[in-house]
Amino acid sequence: MDYPHPILAKEGWPFIAIAFFVAVFASFFLPAVLALLCWLALAFVVQFFRDPPRAVPSEAGAVLSPADGRIVKIEKVRDPYADRDALLISVFMNVFNVHSNRSSVDGTVQKVQYFPGKFVNADLDKASTENERNAIVISAGGHTITLVQVAGLVARRILCYVKTGDVLTRGQRYGFIRFGSRVDVYLPPEATPRVAAGDTVSATSTVLAILPG
Repeated sequence: MDYPHPILAKEGWPFIAIAFFVAVFASFFLPAVLALLCWLALAFVVQFFRDPPRAVPSEAGAVLSPADGRIVKIEKVRDPYADRDALLISVFMNVFNVHSNRSSVDGTVQKVQYFPGKFVNADLDKASTENERNAIVISAGGHTITLVQVAGLVARRILCYVKTGDVLTRGQRYGFIRFGSRVDVYLPPEATPRVAAGDTVSATSTVLAILPG
């Protein structure tokens, strides 16, 4: 396992600290019921920002899931970020999923694009084109892979830590989304899906598809 980051995502430290001090304050100065609610809120914040290590599959041509969640779409579409026909696999994350985003492939970042937009439910198809989003286009062994972080109904912050020219490895952490969202993965149209709509997937450890040889 390659995991250079803390088990609790660094993006969550301020939120966890605030929730902790509120819970402690509530324990001393508020009724027991309210104090309990504050401790439950702390537990929710901690679970939201967990960022566990994952085993990285070594299968040749494997495209790994960039996020935890549920597959909501698999279809042939036009990739608007790389201007090509593509196979789209969409992963929807709810507030109980790990929200750290990780690279699906080994490759070099060719383009990073940010788009302001709406915050409709990320489970809806129109979220892919209307919501706030950030796309990275990756050149991976002669193939083009596009990963798009999409904000959701509750999400209000997309974080992306890579830039054009950066080299990524499978499973490498490259971003984070707060709180509930989706990641769209655009693959070559000849890629073979390994998942189906409705499947539950885990970032890095689940193989979404196999690239053509």
